[in-house]
Amino acid sequence: MTADILQRGLYFEEIEVGARYLHRPGRTATEADNVLFTTLTMNTQALHLDAAFAQTQEFGQRLMNSMWTLSTMVGASVAQLTQGTLVAQLGLGEIAFPHPLFAGDTLYTESVVTEKRLSKSRPGQGICTIAHTGRNQDDVVVATATRTVLMHCVPKEN
Repeated sequence: MTADILQRGLYFEEIEVGARYLHRPGRTATEADNVLFTTLTMNTQALHLDAAFAQTQEFGQRLMNSMWTLSTMVGASVAQLTQGTLVAQLGLGEIAFPHPLFAGDTLYTESVVTEKRLSKSRPGQGICTIAHTGRNQDDVVVATATRTVLMHCVPKEN
């Protein structure tokens, strides 16, 4: 009989500060993603919904909702880093969108753990700071964000 292997993220001890985690596959943004996310979140920004208006603006087309970009970028890291090992997301900071993402672009995400320490108040858990970077198919940075998370340590054997 073969062993069961449960897909999971990394425990606190397994996370390596400074390592660059490349999350694949990428995610190609679609017009449907943009319209659905934008309307679900009650964001009526014409730059996301109104093609005729967007054509008259600086980029000449609708922009992907930046919150979709941020959510997808963080989501791309889950399977590799935090699936089943995250206690909670503690916060987001230093978020930037230096270049627009458009429908048809593919978002590729990488993460670098910049800091980690054991929790002082929660035994068996640790705090990690993760810098996420999203790039399009042309390797242009479209989003960056720093995320602080509370992670489980490796469970102790009974």
